[in-house]
Amino acid sequence: MVITTGKVNGGVIQVGLKDFPDGTTVTVLAHEGDETFELDAAQEADLMAAIAEAGRSDFVDATEVFQQIRHA
Repeated sequence: MVITTGKVNGGVIQVGLKDFPDGTTVTVLAHEGDETFELDAAQEADLMAAIAEAGRSDFVDATEVFQQIRHA
């Protein structure tokens, strides 16, 4: 997993520190003004665990989840 920052120019996200190959899936978290958030210790632990799962590719694709829901 790589964490980096970038800027939007002309509607395109440009990441200066790393070139990603075409087709790379990325997740974008965008700040909205001066908005901040705080987590308590349990929420932070949950977030860190989720990030670790994603880094291990330990997740289910959304398409698969939707198929499971439709067949339930």
